[in-house]
Amino acid sequence: MTRQHPDQPLLPAAVLWDMDGTIVDTEPSWIAEEYLLVEEAGGTWTDDDAHDLVGQDLLTSARMILERTPVQGDPEDVVRRLLTGVVRRTRAHVPWRPGAVELLRAVRAAGVPCALVTMSWTELADVLVEHLPAGTFDAVVTGDQVSHGKPHPEAYLDAARRLGVEPRRAVAVEDSFTGATAATAAGVPTLVVPHTVAVPSLPGAMQVGTLEGLSPTDLAEVGRTLVSELHPEERVDRARDQA
Repeated sequence: MTRQHPDQPLLPAAVLWDMDGTIVDTEPSWIAEEYLLVEEAGGTWTDDDAHDLVGQDLLTSARMILERTPVQGDPEDVVRRLLTGVVRRTRAHVPWRPGAVELLRAVRAAGVPCALVTMSWTELADVLVEHLPAGTFDAVVTGDQVSHGKPHPEAYLDAARRLGVEPRRAVAVEDSFTGATAATAAGVPTLVVPHTVAVPSLPGAMQVGTLEGLSPTDLAEVGRTLVSELHPEERVDRARDQA
């Protein structure tokens, strides 16, 4: 992936990481808990239903469950019931995604600030943080901390603000279309590693099959390659500099 350019930045200003499906493979746990919840209520859940929820804000997912099934309660109650099961499963075994921890460690070793940007709530994000070295993330933005969940850009804009970086100088790492839409809407060049569901092409985002073997300079190249798709003025400025 890495190509050398005279003006290539050595490192991104920051890396903004999605969690579920990107760093840890918790999607099967969410799906398993959805099936249990719906079946206990006497309803039917399908993989297609489950895939519709991937990457969504948890309250949005809960509303979809309430609309499609006999499950009773308010959206927050549904989230709590699902979250309790997913936290229990994740505490018992953290299912790391291939290459994610290695790349995260390399980025940190290079001195690049990192933020976790997840629509999971703080309770589950804390499980991940506990299993990583102290200080791995300089900021953690969770779904219960924002007014608008992904695909709204609020969470990514908040993460960039907390790190003190311009969104265009950061790189996001995502696994879903919903997440990639949020990141690119915030103006952040985005690397997408599709996992549970296919991800359509999106301006400002590129896809790879795995994080294995990638380096911080690869992420810098992602940012360099994509920034002008999100910020056309970058292309003009670069052309002027090269003239």
